[in-house]
Amino acid sequence: MDYKNILTTCVYCGTGCGLNLQVLDGRIVGVLPAAEHPLSQGRLCVKGWNAASFVYSPDRLTVPLIRRDGRLVEATWDEALTLVAQKLLRIRDESGPHALGVLTSAKCTNEENYLLQKLARAVLKTNNVDHCARLCHAPTVAGLAAAFGSGAMTNSIPEFESDTACFLIIGSNTSEAHPLIASRILKARERGARLIVIDPRETQMARLADLYLAQRPGSDVAVLNGLMQVIMEEELWDKEYVAGRTEGFDAMKAVVSGYTPERVEQLSGVPADMLRQAARMYATHKPAAIIYTMGITQHTTGTDNVKSCANLAMLTGNVGVPGGGVNPLRGQNNVQGACDVGALPNVYTGYQAVTLPAVREKFEHAWGVTGLDPHVGLTVTEMIAAAGEGKIRALYIMAENPLVSDPDLNHARQCLNDVEFLVVQDIFLTETAQLADVVLPGASFVEKDGTFTGTDRRIQRVRQAIPPLGQSKPDWQIICELARKMGALDGASGGASGGASGGASGGVSGGVSGFDFASPAEVMDEIAAVTPIYGGVHYDRLDRLGFLQWPCPTAEHSGTPYLHKERFSRGMGLFHPVEYIAPAEMADDEYPFVLTTGRSMFHWHTGSMTRRSTRLDQEVPTAYVEMHPQDAARIGLDGNRWVRIRSRRGEIQVAVRLTRRIRPGVVFMPFHFAETAANVLTHAALDPIAKIPEFKVCAVQVEAVSTEECHE
Repeated sequence: MDYKNILTTCVYCGTGCGLNLQVLDGRIVGVLPAAEHPLSQGRLCVKGWNAASFVYSPDRLTVPLIRRDGRLVEATWDEALTLVAQKLLRIRDESGPHALGVLTSAKCTNEENYLLQKLARAVLKTNNVDHCARLCHAPTVAGLAAAFGSGAMTNSIPEFESDTACFLIIGSNTSEAHPLIASRILKARERGARLIVIDPRETQMARLADLYLAQRPGSDVAVLNGLMQVIMEEELWDKEYVAGRTEGFDAMKAVVSGYTPERVEQLSGVPADMLRQAARMYATHKPAAIIYTMGITQHTTGTDNVKSCANLAMLTGNVGVPGGGVNPLRGQNNVQGACDVGALPNVYTGYQAVTLPAVREKFEHAWGVTGLDPHVGLTVTEMIAAAGEGKIRALYIMAENPLVSDPDLNHARQCLNDVEFLVVQDIFLTETAQLADVVLPGASFVEKDGTFTGTDRRIQRVRQAIPPLGQSKPDWQIICELARKMGALDGASGGASGGASGGASGGVSGGVSGFDFASPAEVMDEIAAVTPIYGGVHYDRLDRLGFLQWPCPTAEHSGTPYLHKERFSRGMGLFHPVEYIAPAEMADDEYPFVLTTGRSMFHWHTGSMTRRSTRLDQEVPTAYVEMHPQDAARIGLDGNRWVRIRSRRGEIQVAVRLTRRIRPGVVFMPFHFAETAANVLTHAALDPIAKIPEFKVCAVQVEAVSTEECHE
């Protein structure tokens, strides 16, 4: 009998909890929390306890599939990769690189995301590279980078428990989406820290708060401006900090001065007196931390919402101090890391702009190529739409499921049906994979090595516990093999062959290799060589220290617990004047309810993993909609427990739960359930800067249906 524990990092939310995989005779038999882990401290949430329970699902993909005569049939790896290489190169040569699109994945490791964006740029020569950060925290990257110079969580999770005096949680259902972070906040409450929650739903954190402000969905800018108006009106702002460390204050003040509590009450529904109380509490208890998630990012004004959070934090001198800052909690295990290593259309790894000639020259030299694309590529939402218009002829999707995660799913499905060539690399035959021309079976997190970067910029190891199941392969190996099929040379990753040009000639300097890596550790060495914020990150250090937080520029640097200590990354912090703009689609006589979406404690993202965990799925096996009892009476629910919800884009039928947690006029649905997908209803209107859809507000009709009608 051979038993061992393998320390790794949880695959679910971005907290980055440590867990031990229990392996008996080569098979995972359980999960245990890591007692000494700096974040989870011997605890796990319900998803963490079940983090490996999907691994042996009978639905696992274990062999490549190719579509023949309309059906997906088994194929060899050589057949599948040869077909993918030939098709992508042919389309590139016929229509140019802009006819190709690549989606990387926040579920995959830093090394895999780096390699896939490198393949897209160095081999396929396209910047049409993006991932699901576009659908959750793209406004964070854009908004915080504009205000501070860095688009990441400013502080560290342990600081919440030890240092923070006041928490302002806005648009975050923390106890369900990030339970172990919520537990630290509640421990801070035990020592006297204050808690303000701003959310359209009365979440568990709202019930435990000192102050709970229930705003109308989409009115966040008005509320945040109102808080700042009170703070300035009552002289509670940090004048020395603003004068010494920021710029743009007067322009911001000129806008904010018009958001009196009485006006904000009209715009948001938050009582003026409660707004004043919240402003005083936040301004007078320092350090104060702002915490948010998709409740403020998934709007057409998502970037404005983030900039407003930055304004409020700078106004009160709460950036660059332990326990303070602006803290977006990432919803996926490696969404921060995927952004860091260049899985975005406008930047290479380390947020180095593709439009800057010196940056392109750097990467051409490092990768041994020429002719890197100088133009910003398309985002996820733009690529899907372009596929429907025939502008994108081929899509390569790694471990993403747009047919559950994207807005206006009927339109998204039509676009993916219309694309000429679709490749999906995943561990399950997801709704998106079912449409693919080629399906490549990847390995789960327990079957490969690598790193994840958590929400507080904490880079940690992922360790292989068992061999890949069947013929599946780690995603980094698949990418490297595909690149070589396309003509990338060992030692240099340049131009493709297959009838096209030969590979790039010559080696590359500094020991940077092409796609001939022997391990993810070698990939991280290349990442460190070309990514200043990861410059000191190597596996030997991670294994010795447990983690490193970027920026970690050199092998002697110990990492950075909190950002902007003495100066902002951009020099001076920049205030932005932000006016309230209403959501793109408001309730009206025809569609009188507002739908908003979110997470369940027991599920994650598109449900492809959690819904294949028996223990998690039995807790919440089906979708539901929350509705206030007043609204149930309004539509004549009359004892029925099913409703039909219709938007201007589609309709679904779903079970209803009556609750006073939600405002009258608002209904809420979790988005994890493909068969009753909330995103059939949601609006594809985009934030003009971050290009994120407005998942959190759309107008719907709700009508009662009998159980018999629902199952007809």
